[in-house]
Amino acid sequence: MAAFTKEEYEQRIERTKAAMNERGIDLLFISQPANMNYLTGYDGWSFYVHQCVLVSLDQKEPMWLGRGMDANGARITTYLPDDCIRQYADDYVQSTVKHPMHFIADVIKEKGWDKKRIGVEMDQFYFTHRNYVELEKSLPDATFVDANTLVNWVRIIKSEAELEFMRAAGKVAIKVMDAAVANINVGSRECDAAAAIAAAQYSGTEEYAGDYPAIVPLMMAGEATKTPHLTWSGKRYTADEAVLLELSGVYKHYHAPIARTIFLGKNPPKLMQDTARTVIDGLKATLDFIKPGVTGEEVEAEWRRAISHSTVVKEARLGYSIGLNYPPDWGEQTISLRPGDKTVVKPNMALHLIPGIWYDDVGFEVDASIRITETGYESLYEYPVEIFLK
Repeated sequence: MAAFTKEEYEQRIERTKAAMNERGIDLLFISQPANMNYLTGYDGWSFYVHQCVLVSLDQKEPMWLGRGMDANGARITTYLPDDCIRQYADDYVQSTVKHPMHFIADVIKEKGWDKKRIGVEMDQFYFTHRNYVELEKSLPDATFVDANTLVNWVRIIKSEAELEFMRAAGKVAIKVMDAAVANINVGSRECDAAAAIAAAQYSGTEEYAGDYPAIVPLMMAGEATKTPHLTWSGKRYTADEAVLLELSGVYKHYHAPIARTIFLGKNPPKLMQDTARTVIDGLKATLDFIKPGVTGEEVEAEWRRAISHSTVVKEARLGYSIGLNYPPDWGEQTISLRPGDKTVVKPNMALHLIPGIWYDDVGFEVDASIRITETGYESLYEYPVEIFLK
């Protein structure tokens, strides 16, 4: 059963077709799992094999095409009629003599779309170079164009139903961070803390079942706090070390990321305290600035203005858009809060602001996952913004 009403999916398809029209695209080939889910409801751990959703201006409903054993998953999780679900035989999987793109090309020919302008997601995780080569060879009369983030930009304004899912993810996020704070202690193993965090992510709350996150728990301790994307080990936590956490609550693949910092001691180094104070104050000033009508680069500029009195420098982007996603990333690949991003912030966009600092001498993370309102922002969760001392 699809997560949203058929009417909502139909509205998403209409907005997608409008974007296709604007770019002169007749047929859209969707390979990104989140975009497939957004347009049809399809939800399965099958993105390790080739699959796609086709959206044609000539046909009302999109089509799902994938491995035979996953076709019933499409029947269960999507709103699509059976004639819009096509499956290829298992001997296409990891074959050296045939390729699933040959099957997909045959369906495109059958539908009379083989001479159309076809948009493909050229820079997505699950669309390979081989995919493109085989499609080109199999459809010599088609014109291929890059439609890499076309659906991502359609997704950027959230519906009320989507926002309810994100608020539910926010409730799960609180439980997830509570589990982290409770289980990270001097002498405990990193892997045991990770297990407790994962349990909280999956179990969710009494009202909302949790889901697997698009990014595994990021948990940097001690020397690892100089970098943002490490996970856990069997190491035991030691006294007077910092632990940086970037986690998420998830509900039906909608994310509410949450990042905080723990210090295993009562007296963090002065540099850490000063950095935390600057970052927290800067984040608050930036949140106070956010409202519809400002641009992504103006939000980032306000952050830099707010911390300009300090020695803190953040070279990476300040944040990005969030919502529905699958591994390996919960970002939407649209807005990036950094110089040059002139995207205008609008109501019902969802943003993750994460002014993380990863220096050789100090690390500190805190964040805010928010929805843009008519006048400012709404937090997806309320959680103390501070260093947690243990």
